[in-house]
Amino acid sequence: MFEEKLNKAPLALTFRDVILLPGYARVEPHEVVLKTKVTKNYELNIPLVSSPMDTVTEADMAIALARLGALGVIHRNCSIEEQVELVKRVKEADDFVDHDIRLTPSSRVEDAIRMMEKRNVSLIPVMDDEGNYIGIIHKVHAYLAPKEAPVINYTTKFPFATKDKSIEEILNIMKDLMVSELPVVHEGKLLGLITVRSLSHRRVFLDASRGKDGRLLCADAISPFDRERALKLDKFVDILVMDVAHFHNENCIAAAKRLEKEVSADIVIGNIGTKEAALDILSRLEKVDGFRVGIGSGSICTTGEVTGALAPTLFAVAQVADATHEMKCEIPIIADGGIRSAADAAKAIAVGASAVMTGYLLAGCDESPGPMVEFRGRKYKYYRGMASHAAKRRRFAIDRYSRVIKEIEEGIEALVPYRGPVERVVIEFANALKAAFGYAGARNVKEMWEKARLALITPLGAKEAGPHSIIPMRLSDIFKDSSTL
Repeated sequence: MFEEKLNKAPLALTFRDVILLPGYARVEPHEVVLKTKVTKNYELNIPLVSSPMDTVTEADMAIALARLGALGVIHRNCSIEEQVELVKRVKEADDFVDHDIRLTPSSRVEDAIRMMEKRNVSLIPVMDDEGNYIGIIHKVHAYLAPKEAPVINYTTKFPFATKDKSIEEILNIMKDLMVSELPVVHEGKLLGLITVRSLSHRRVFLDASRGKDGRLLCADAISPFDRERALKLDKFVDILVMDVAHFHNENCIAAAKRLEKEVSADIVIGNIGTKEAALDILSRLEKVDGFRVGIGSGSICTTGEVTGALAPTLFAVAQVADATHEMKCEIPIIADGGIRSAADAAKAIAVGASAVMTGYLLAGCDESPGPMVEFRGRKYKYYRGMASHAAKRRRFAIDRYSRVIKEIEEGIEALVPYRGPVERVVIEFANALKAAFGYAGARNVKEMWEKARLALITPLGAKEAGPHSIIPMRLSDIFKDSSTL
């Protein structure tokens, strides 16, 4: 009975145990398409998701990642009000429709002038008390009218754009009308005002990840037990990510079952680490839009060391992918933990992941909320696990690692090298991942699932996989002028 536990124990491989084998390729790296599903209803152009940690992801990181085609998951180690404000910042950051530029018939002309000057626009849309679009008041009329007069007296009918129009179509309408602003209307209701400035900004980020509302895609971490937080965030966010260290738990499943009926956002379930967990959850929950997979593999996570319980991300992803295949359901899997590079991401995708989640790669970027630290002449950023004592002292996210009675520390505090802007890190990641796909002969994520082959590697082989038998050194460290060398 007990000996069987050893004899039948599965082999839990990690990223360092395997290599990606080169395959016959008909595709060059620059031809690889990294577009992937992060949930059933949302896509990313780069399969990269930031970890919901308070030294990794707040509004700045989420905005930057979404603009680049990736996704940020805002942490929950803050008050509900603070988390809602962070989501609002993301949603408003790249919205080409300004929803606040509007007036009602009872507004005064001086209100219109004040708004025009503050927002630097030449016209203001006017709506009735039910939100129906009436027309606009133009600055020419406003400046000539009595300041106390109601704007309805100077409101004129004016063309508008509908919500389904593309950027190019809207710009063509503006060009024909020779205007730089245009009201946006949906089913008769005024949504707001579009300006040439906002559209030009939008065109810069053509590959951005966007929600159904056309704004930047945003995800937020929640606890299945925090109904109030989930319901308030659901009004603004696209994706709710369950933030539990071990979701395969009766209380977690029961709480999620109650919550799934009350929210409209996609729900990512996690963390889980076994095929049994996936099968059990799929049989009991109706709303599973994605899985967050891997337990204890994070660079600042000590769960495996402290408790002995661990589901290495590579092993866990393969387990859960087999479960979804067995159940004949296409549920995206986010590989979470231990992702140190695009090489690890490629291996995770090879065994069934749709995207990878990382804190380590992003914690050192300008956009992470962790403070900058100078140590021995080098720049670092502060990075901590959400189960570290420092993070737990804030208490908002303590239930990620069970109830308060569980006082053991399952995470540490650390420094990571400063990496500069996140754009640089994401572009390097995407290019390296495309190269990995090219080696495997895969044109996209689906082909990576089908074509990629892995091989086991010995510790000595792993050493050979990186630079070896040399003394790493830059010529500039030795010679003052190395331009001719």
